Amino acid sequence: MTTTLPSPDETAPENPTREQAAQDRAPAATAARGRISGPGTTVPDASPPAPTPTTDAAAASAAVTPSASAAVTPSAPAAVPASAPAGARTAFARAAAKSVATRRRTEPRPVVRFRSSRPDLLICFGLLAVIMLVQGWNITGFPALSDDEGTYLSQAWAVQQGEGLAHYTYWYDHPPLGWIQIAGLTYLPSLIWPESMNVATMRPVMLLISAISAVLVYVLARRLFLPRWAAALAMAAFGLSPLSVYFQRELFLDNIAVMWMLLAFCLAASPSRHLWHQFAAGLAGAVSVLSKETMLLVLPALLVTLWTHSHRETRKFVVTGAITSCALIGLSYPLYALLNNELFASPDHVSLFAGIEYQLSRPGSGFILDAGSGSHKTFQAWLYYDPILPLAGVAAAVLLLLVFRWSVTARAIGGPALAVAILTLLAFRPDGYLPAMYVIQALPFLALVLAGAAASIVHMVLHRRRTEPAGDPAAETTETPGAPATMRDRFRKLLGPRHALVAVLAVLAAVATVPAWAEGNRDALTQDDNRHYRAAAAWFENEIDDPANTRVLVDDALWLDLVHDGYTPGTGVFWFYKADLDPAVMKTIPRGWRDIDYIVSTVTVRRDAPTLPTTAAALANSTPVVVFGTGDDRIEIRRINGGKAAPATGGSR
Repeated sequence: MTTTLPSPDETAPENPTREQAAQDRAPAATAARGRISGPGTTVPDASPPAPTPTTDAAAASAAVTPSASAAVTPSAPAAVPASAPAGARTAFARAAAKSVATRRRTEPRPVVRFRSSRPDLLICFGLLAVIMLVQGWNITGFPALSDDEGTYLSQAWAVQQGEGLAHYTYWYDHPPLGWIQIAGLTYLPSLIWPESMNVATMRPVMLLISAISAVLVYVLARRLFLPRWAAALAMAAFGLSPLSVYFQRELFLDNIAVMWMLLAFCLAASPSRHLWHQFAAGLAGAVSVLSKETMLLVLPALLVTLWTHSHRETRKFVVTGAITSCALIGLSYPLYALLNNELFASPDHVSLFAGIEYQLSRPGSGFILDAGSGSHKTFQAWLYYDPILPLAGVAAAVLLLLVFRWSVTARAIGGPALAVAILTLLAFRPDGYLPAMYVIQALPFLALVLAGAAASIVHMVLHRRRTEPAGDPAAETTETPGAPATMRDRFRKLLGPRHALVAVLAVLAAVATVPAWAEGNRDALTQDDNRHYRAAAAWFENEIDDPANTRVLVDDALWLDLVHDGYTPGTGVFWFYKADLDPAVMKTIPRGWRDIDYIVSTVTVRRDAPTLPTTAAALANSTPVVVFGTGDDRIEIRRINGGKAAPATGGSR
């Protein structure tokens, strides 16, 4: 398969199989082989590859009969006598080549069966082994545990324990399907090793999500007509970029949502065009949105892929069916809220509309190009790990959208390009909220458009037609028409200036990318950022004599560790946000911070304490017992002054 393939609007009827296509083309191909002679004009008898560029000299030497041109297309030009001038023969050969290309565009597009293609399987699973090695090495040590990871895993634990949809009151902050899937992934390990149900030890389950997503990127690239080398480039960029290694290791809902959205794109671009594939694309898109609601932004790009890769006779039906299936599954979330009488806002209970209102009214983090804004700091953090994939990917998406009308590759990969454009434009809102994990949903599409742009450029360099003036003596050839190419001719073609230019571009890209990615992944492979969390968890396990009657304020990264150590979930070990935001928790501490024994001060607690009165007062009225680490990443275990906890020896470790 090559990058120059039929436009989706010019493809054959629904569900062409390889056998049917071969039977349909066999008579015409047999007749053409009997009547067409000369290099560059042979009609293949299988799914046609992209038109192979031929020089004018080869075209001038081709002797084509009128019957041959008629076999190619009814509109082919009449034959030119052999005694005609070279310019006339050249013009005729170009017209014949154009008619061959026209016939190829109307034939069924080639179907690549990934599961039966040995080269694709070897490339894909060879790359997958490398990706899993890089992403899995030191996965429990880097990056540092985050409060969001702890929250999602704690909510998954609550689902496993039958305690509801969350370890506290579920308030519709996110759809629950994402952590329900995490609960399923971690269910068996939690049964075998119950004490291991914490963030660090459950991170390896995300390797399964990363593996599926990486394979889907390769499959999608092939279904979007990219050649094998470009599909491998997309898969490698998605799996080995330092940004991917950093974020895909973490227990984030975004990673699960991306997996489902990639599956939706693969179904939308299915070459067999079964209606159930295209309806299933809508279902997978809905599951993606219910895993993380921000994937709503990518649904227009999914519809574009459905439109461009469906048959024009059933296109409207397919898109309508996909939208309907997506909407029906998506409506299950508000239906759940309605059945629980929690759809509309009310002072005495949580509601879906209140959760949506909160998400839409979150304080903005500023303009991404404003040096003092939070969005700019987030953007700089992305570029710190990998400036190549975000910047080059956005540039590639712009290039593909600009040449959408003229480039077959751009039309085929228009959906991912549109996804990148939408996500980029929303990131540049003047005062929008830009979370750090926002880039996760863009990573596969950045990789795909980057590979697509590279394939388009390589194809342009290698296969752009040479234009020699009519009658140029250089257009003549001394080779015998129809004679096989010699080994010297093949090496000359392989080592020509165009291939040399492509080789130079490839080397420059590798030199710019490989060392930068190796440096960006060094910390991921060698650094242990979680030793302080492990030390804090061990301190609470070993130093507190009566954990069941001790109250501790922590972030969610440590919540499950303390639950497994015997602290009472919900009323003995508190997620620090809930001490100020959950009325059910506030009732258990009527005196506020005075009813708490310890507070664990982490970077997350210190960052958000100014907006949380109980947490801020607990920090202000506490004394450090032990400190692990230094600087902003330090973890302080602080005893509340006036609490019932016994004094402990202070120090640092």
